[in-house]
Amino acid sequence: MGKLDRKVAFITGAARGQGRSHAVRLAQEGADIVAVDICAQIDTVQYPMATPDDLAETARLVEALDRRIVTRIADVRDPEGLQAAFDAGVAELGPVEIVLANAGIAPISLDPRPGEWQDVVDVNLTGVYNTVEVARPSMVARGVGGAIVLTSSTAGLVGIGSATPGGLGYTAAKHGVVGLMRLYANKLAPYSIRVNTVHPTGVDTPMVMNEAMQTFLNQAAAEGSSPLQNALPVPILKAEDISAAVAWLVSDEARYITGVALPVDAGFTNKK
Repeated sequence: MGKLDRKVAFITGAARGQGRSHAVRLAQEGADIVAVDICAQIDTVQYPMATPDDLAETARLVEALDRRIVTRIADVRDPEGLQAAFDAGVAELGPVEIVLANAGIAPISLDPRPGEWQDVVDVNLTGVYNTVEVARPSMVARGVGGAIVLTSSTAGLVGIGSATPGGLGYTAAKHGVVGLMRLYANKLAPYSIRVNTVHPTGVDTPMVMNEAMQTFLNQAAAEGSSPLQNALPVPILKAEDISAAVAWLVSDEARYITGVALPVDAGFTNKK
């Protein structure tokens, strides 16, 4: 028996990185998965974003664990398309009890592009709002509770990042996610729906491990202002480290934990 047997999880940004890792970990715990990703490029993002083949690989990994998965290409900035993806998953797998609003972008580089601020706020903040909004009516109506985890960042707890439109927008959006979490946690508590945020430090995913981001980080380090300075002797975490925390937060082991901003950051925020 897994901790999440017979539960269905709705995960955005699931084609690769943390989203794929979350899908696999929850499937290991017995959950079925509704996996959503844009699978397309956003012009202001200077690293390659996920593809339909990436989303298909997530499906293959979940199915290899003998769990069911429904994949849909949808943009978290588009509430109607996101609702259609959610509804398709529910129609095939059953009611959703777990929501992971994980989709995010990081248009952070030494070569800012017009529109960075708007894109990152639209995806990383409004997209999180849209994700919760498409799921919560059915969760409330069903009356059996549930768990929602919103992916923030250490940049949602402290004032770090690039002083470019994309960097400023990233930090602002990740702080905004904490505000959403706290209000949703209060509003949904009467329905036994728990809402928390996770705050990773740097994670070994394509969003961090790419040429544009590494150039920015290298320059910041040369100037003595590197945003990746963990307390524990580890330079970067694995996606699986974040997934372990998420799997615990959505399980019954954390049944009385709500309204919490949980750093999974190797001591980064404590060191600040």
